[in-house]
Amino acid sequence: MTDHSFDLVILGGGSGGYAAALRAAELGKTVALVEKDKVGGTCLHRGCIPTKALLHAAEVAESARDASAIGIRATFEGVDPAGVRAYREGIVAKKYKGLEGLVKARGITVVNGEGRLEAGPAVRVGDDLYRGTDVVLATGSYSRTLPGLEIGGRILTSEHALELDEVPGSVVILGGGVIGVEFASVWRSFGADVTIVEALDHLVPNEDLSLSKGLERAFRRRGIQYSLGVRFQTATQTADAVTITLEDGKTFTADYLLVAVGRGPATAGLGYEEAGVTIDRGFVIADERLRTGVDHVWAVGDIVPGPQLAHRGFQQGIFVAEEIAGLSPVLIPDAHIPKVTYSHPEVASVGLTEAQAADAHGADGIVAYEYNLAGNGKSEILGTSGIVKVVRVKEGPVLGVHLIGDRVGELITEGQLVVGWEAHPEDIAPFIHAHPTQSEALGEAFLALAGKPLHAL
Repeated sequence: MTDHSFDLVILGGGSGGYAAALRAAELGKTVALVEKDKVGGTCLHRGCIPTKALLHAAEVAESARDASAIGIRATFEGVDPAGVRAYREGIVAKKYKGLEGLVKARGITVVNGEGRLEAGPAVRVGDDLYRGTDVVLATGSYSRTLPGLEIGGRILTSEHALELDEVPGSVVILGGGVIGVEFASVWRSFGADVTIVEALDHLVPNEDLSLSKGLERAFRRRGIQYSLGVRFQTATQTADAVTITLEDGKTFTADYLLVAVGRGPATAGLGYEEAGVTIDRGFVIADERLRTGVDHVWAVGDIVPGPQLAHRGFQQGIFVAEEIAGLSPVLIPDAHIPKVTYSHPEVASVGLTEAQAADAHGADGIVAYEYNLAGNGKSEILGTSGIVKVVRVKEGPVLGVHLIGDRVGELITEGQLVVGWEAHPEDIAPFIHAHPTQSEALGEAFLALAGKPLHAL
């Protein structure tokens, strides 16, 4: 057995882990990064990046189909799954190579292997022990399933769906959250018949109700079917198809079933509890500054209760590295972290929904305003419908910004600044948005809430 000593040992090389490693190294710390697969984790290799590459391919397919509507002669001849796969894998490979270069340039020691937390604090990898003045837990998440629903054959998770070498003729998607609606959007654009089964009453149920209803209308127009408010009961498969049954007896049959019921924290069997770390339903319990109950052991990313977002992992990794270095970084509440669903149309939000704002301030203490993208020139050019919704305290700051429409994910950073800085619409109204841009739609909403609408009544 060999002992190795570092200022910081990080267990998990995904978004949170590698962000902590890069920032700590930048601050002069010696860093060991333990990863059993590839640095970059789920987001780079099996999640955010490859799925967004698929969504872009889907957008191109839709553009080719609809080109004649804007006077362009184009022919859509179909989807080449091998070509789409090569495109997707090329994007991932390029990003991975760049990340490897960054890690190497910062002098970070990458340890390939399965790590296990031990008292000390330390991480054991095989016969070697990596002791750290501090240890950061960043082991990420895995695709959940439901009791009695066994993954395999024609029953897929998102990771398996990425590896399909065909465009399915038909798919049932179990779960109408972010992952489910993104894959529904891709497969519909590629020509599949798609049905989403969501146990709650709306698609993207964590979003403001206006966005959920807007996405449901848009998906209905696209021919994406959905069943809402009834739970899954059983699934059976043959060599050629999958049939699922709901609790009300309704059945759906398709070529494949995608299980997209969320992601669970990857903490089992890693020595966390044995080392004294408190675990609740698989999640690591940490305080607001991401300290676990064990001295000098921290936790970041999907294993910490809250939104499971890669950019939350980045933020928390940077935060912990700076906290360890004594820099006293600023806390960013989860409500101020933007969320984007990259479907067609996109859904983006930051801050409180109207319902949450009403719970916090009373229904009479808030004002909500919706600006329809039909009044926005750039949205008309792009051919997208949708809304911008802004929620504020009456005569007070903006609490939430909610958008639906193609490409609106690019606007949410402005919403984050407005919510994070507790700006009043009256403060923002004088600022000019370039014309014609979709960002003008945000400007119009702020103008309206400030009592001086321009392109709205």
